[in-house]
Amino acid sequence: AFRVRANSNIKGSDRRKLRSDVAAAFPSLSTEQLAELVPNKEELNVIKIYSHKGEAITVYVNHRNPILFEAEKVLYPTVYTLWVYPDLLPAFATWPPVLQKLAGGADLMLPGVVVPPSGLPQVQRGTLCAVTLLGNRAPVAVGVATMSTEEMLAAGMKGKGFAVLHTHLDHLWEYGDKSSPPTLAPLVTDSAATESAGDGEQLQGKEPGSSCSPEPQQHVDIGDLSLRDRDPCAELLGKEELHENRAAEPAEDASPEDQQEAEDSRSPQEQMDALFNQCFFHALKCRVKKSDLPLLTSTFLGSHMVSCCPAGKQLDIKKSSYKKFSKFLQCMQHQRILQVKELSKGVESIVDVDWKHPDIKAFAVPEGFSSASAAQDSKSEDREQVYHAPEIIPLYGVSTKMIPLFQESGHRKGSILSSSEVRNIIINYVKSNELVDETNKNFVKVNAVLCDCLLDKSEQDEISHLKWDELLSRCLERLQPLHQVTFSGQEPVVRKGNIEPIDISIAQRSSNKKVTIIKNLELYGLDPQCVANALQQKVQASATISPAPGTKDRVQVQIQGNQIHHLAKMLLEEYQLPRKYIQGLEKAPKLGRKK
Repeated sequence: AFRVRANSNIKGSDRRKLRSDVAAAFPSLSTEQLAELVPNKEELNVIKIYSHKGEAITVYVNHRNPILFEAEKVLYPTVYTLWVYPDLLPAFATWPPVLQKLAGGADLMLPGVVVPPSGLPQVQRGTLCAVTLLGNRAPVAVGVATMSTEEMLAAGMKGKGFAVLHTHLDHLWEYGDKSSPPTLAPLVTDSAATESAGDGEQLQGKEPGSSCSPEPQQHVDIGDLSLRDRDPCAELLGKEELHENRAAEPAEDASPEDQQEAEDSRSPQEQMDALFNQCFFHALKCRVKKSDLPLLTSTFLGSHMVSCCPAGKQLDIKKSSYKKFSKFLQCMQHQRILQVKELSKGVESIVDVDWKHPDIKAFAVPEGFSSASAAQDSKSEDREQVYHAPEIIPLYGVSTKMIPLFQESGHRKGSILSSSEVRNIIINYVKSNELVDETNKNFVKVNAVLCDCLLDKSEQDEISHLKWDELLSRCLERLQPLHQVTFSGQEPVVRKGNIEPIDISIAQRSSNKKVTIIKNLELYGLDPQCVANALQQKVQASATISPAPGTKDRVQVQIQGNQIHHLAKMLLEEYQLPRKYIQGLEKAPKLGRKK
């Protein structure tokens, strides 16, 4: 179906122009992702091909795989690119048997589109979309929506939904390495993943790295412009409030099917607004008591509201109409539900709550939450405040340099692996390529791939063998560090880099007085205010909260004196945190010394 007419390497100025065009077509890609997609130094080829109809198509090839194609001055990603950035475009799922028909040239008809419980992504006619198979986030096709989401639903999900341009298994895919789609589970849940695709917001780590299509975000911005120019609190009291009340208090005469249908008819943004309001009132009614005040707004969101979030859903303020949690709380303050003050510079706290407010009194606890939580007896609240240390697992991402070593096992750039998986892959690679030294099985022969991936330039002419443990340690050092954090009762979150330890330091203030400073408690699910209060009671010394220097949304605890002994006992024994995640315990004062 294709005839190749030209093949050439792209030079510097053309690469910069291509990178600029890609950034304009897909503005959600970060600078780092753009540099990965259109690298500066690696070989990047452009190929001119012609379809059987004579249409000219420009294809950009990197690592022997087509990554982008251009037709009529419009750039499109290939499935190879979408497997690395699966959330680049809004995605619509179909049944696995449909793929063969799409690869054969058929367009995707609406009866073949699977409608998830949270509703379809919000797109407009002409929006570039990805097609996935049910149960796997990895796209298998790229197409253009022939009608908007509203028109699809109005048509009863009948007729042509997407004009398909390119698929897995087609001739363009065959021009690459012909690899199969990776298995990518939803980032959190099908519901959350669908909302993410429909609203253009990035995960947690994910990552690692997910970004969404510009088209649906642009349409949302245009559609919401008049709303965003109005007073956000007026908006809250209008259409949004109606949806929130329905979500919080379903009509008694409405069937569950009717309620689900009404919820699905709302946009992802409206659903997120309703979820925030539901969790807000639930937290005030069931989780927070007067003795908790003043309460850090970050703690109220991260500990109290999150614990009220229904299973299968996740709070994400950026997917709401408020965009910032402070703006959401301002609206609630205008309704005189609570009062927020900046007790210390840059740190806001809830200082007062009107528990007699009609909206709080009228709120009904959703089904699935125990009635005991609604009754604010102290025992129940004490149980809810019990801290459980998170489970932290180091992970590794395949970097560009390490692709040759891992592609034999079916992994590509961005694949996430545990240390045991990395170890098994390396062992299998060595054995399958017969690299174990025949005279000493403790050593591995360094072939060309291992040399490029694991040795520095100065070592490549000197090292011909590596010990097994050195081989594995070098491999782990050259992979991208990631970590997975799982808090009790919540979905795992994958983040880039190694987790920062709880940092304990001693500083000297005026009059030679010492203070203990504790940072990064939030990363481990600890409420800095609760830690400060507990320490203050234990050592009978003044403790304060202040913004942590060099961070945007973290605070640090400062308490008078060198209190590392008491802090160590609290973190290690009471909170059961592993010692390796605490930095600075060696600065404790020496015991037994008297002045």
